[in-house]
Amino acid sequence: MKLKVKLNSNQDVKRFVDITSQYSDNLELCFDRYTVDAKSILGIFSLDLRHPVDLVCSNPNEQLVEDLKEFIA
Repeated sequence: MKLKVKLNSNQDVKRFVDITSQYSDNLELCFDRYTVDAKSILGIFSLDLRHPVDLVCSNPNEQLVEDLKEFIA
């Protein structure tokens, strides 16, 4: 599953990581040629967050999508 997410502030990144950390799924954020762990605050800040990034999940989960709906672009 691939979703576009937009993280507009430091608080958004913290809330996003708090949510993704609750899941055991392998979650990655991708932008251009870079891929980082979606549960890593430092990794996320290494991306260009001025643009939406792709959230890639190997095991689609309806609850995850519901929990992250505020970030879906």
